[in-house]
Amino acid sequence: MMRETFGRIELLVGDITRLEVDAIVNAANRSLLGGGGVDGAIHRAAGPRLVEECRSLNGCETGDAKITDGYDLPARHVIHTVGPVYRGRPNDPKLLASCYRTSLELARQHGLTSVAFPAISCGIYGYPVERGCRIAVDTVRAFLDDNDLPEKVMFVLFSEDFFHIYREYLRKVTS
Repeated sequence: MMRETFGRIELLVGDITRLEVDAIVNAANRSLLGGGGVDGAIHRAAGPRLVEECRSLNGCETGDAKITDGYDLPARHVIHTVGPVYRGRPNDPKLLASCYRTSLELARQHGLTSVAFPAISCGIYGYPVERGCRIAVDTVRAFLDDNDLPEKVMFVLFSEDFFHIYREYLRKVTS
C-alpha cells in the first residue's frame, strides 16, 4: 500500500470504507441519500441505517457538512460534505475549502481524533485534481495549525496518480 506521513497529515491509496478511524468524510450529493463514486461506496458499506439517518437531516448545502453514525463501517462516524460541481466559477474554490473546514470543525466539536478525507469533488464532480489538492492541503494545514483536534487527518486517494499529485504538493509545502 502506498502511504506517506507529513506531520499530522497522512496520505494513502486505498478504500476509505475500510479505515478504522473516528470519521470518514463522504463526498456526498445535496440529498445525502447516496449516489455514485465514494458516496455510493460509503452508503453500501455502512448499510441501510445510514440512509435512514440521512433522510432525517433534510439534505445539505454545497460547502456545508453534517455528521452521522458509521453503522456497519469500521469508522465510528461519517461526515457528509457536498463539494461543488466544477464549472470554473470564482466561488468553486471557496465552496471546496468550506467542505474541508466545516468537516474538520464538526470533527473538532465531536472530539474526534482521526478523520479521513477523499479527494472531494475531484471525481465525477470534475474538479481538477491539482487545484483540488492545493485547496484541500492548504485548508487542512491551516485548520490543524489552529486546533488540537483532530490529531490526524488522512487523505485517502483512489489512484496512484492522485497520490503522486498530493505527495508532491505536500513535500513542497512541508519542506
